[in-house]
Amino acid sequence: MSMHDSITALIMAALAGTFNLAAAAPENLSGDLSVHDPSRIVRCGEDYWLFATGNGILSRHSKDLAHWEAGPRIFTNRPAWTTQAVPGFRGHCWAPDVIRLGDRFGVYFSVSTWGSQTSAIGLVTNPTLDPADPAYGWTDHGIVIRSSPEDNFNAIDPAIFRDRDNSLWMAFGSFWSGIKLVQLNPTTGLRIALDSPITALAWKSAIEAPALTRHGDFYYLFVNWDQCCRGTNSTYNIRVGRSITIHGPYLDRDGLELLTGGGSLVLKTEGRYIGPGHVSFVTHEKREFMAHHYYDGERGGATTLGLRPLYWDEEGWPTIALPQKP
Repeated sequence: MSMHDSITALIMAALAGTFNLAAAAPENLSGDLSVHDPSRIVRCGEDYWLFATGNGILSRHSKDLAHWEAGPRIFTNRPAWTTQAVPGFRGHCWAPDVIRLGDRFGVYFSVSTWGSQTSAIGLVTNPTLDPADPAYGWTDHGIVIRSSPEDNFNAIDPAIFRDRDNSLWMAFGSFWSGIKLVQLNPTTGLRIALDSPITALAWKSAIEAPALTRHGDFYYLFVNWDQCCRGTNSTYNIRVGRSITIHGPYLDRDGLELLTGGGSLVLKTEGRYIGPGHVSFVTHEKREFMAHHYYDGERGGATTLGLRPLYWDEEGWPTIALPQKP
């Protein structure tokens, strides 16, 4: 979709009163948008919160999804297990995700070093995300899952999904044999059993950053293809497939399995918005939005938060283009 089409779609939707224009156009977001690998966006009190890659895990908060401010880092001192599990780790946590676990918020995060398969996904919880609340305080719950060179997967990029029956799942993975799925205990947030099954969901030679959502009768698996973290040279692009069960098989629009390299394009580089990736979802005023990061070509490739309205076409596929009415 061209920039002209994007603006036209935004204006049409704004005139229809379907969402806040300022919150829908990436270029109209303001404040501290220096975000890489944004988590799911959750509501706590009057604010929306997200977490992102960074030393100690970064946080951002907003009252309207349009203007964002920096919040506190989760860790000032990283848990001791992180350096024990991953020698060489220095506190730069990757790709967190957040979800409510009963009366607490759980933040999952990746511990690894660049290009390594010695990795772990950890969990911390907090009864509130508001640092001014007297109850505020993070509790470390240790490792959810880990990987080593003896495994065929890489335990990073957690994406947490709660199904309609309250079952809790985590998709994860980067490169190697691709994207995996494990079930979590919906109360503790930890793996349901240490030896619980690991299901393969998607593969490509360069794949990571999964995200799961459900719409109608289908589960949708979003993934990233190609290379991140290269500024304006990044080639990240967002792909999707769907399945009638959470375990798959996930098929793209052409019926190709994501396990064998299939994946329908959702979003790629367009103009200043280079290498979009690491999607998550939020509902605001009854509208669905897709959050992601991109490398801003007008700011030297700076990692930047993007937020776009998410639509569903007549065949039930996700799109960022405003569907055409008959």
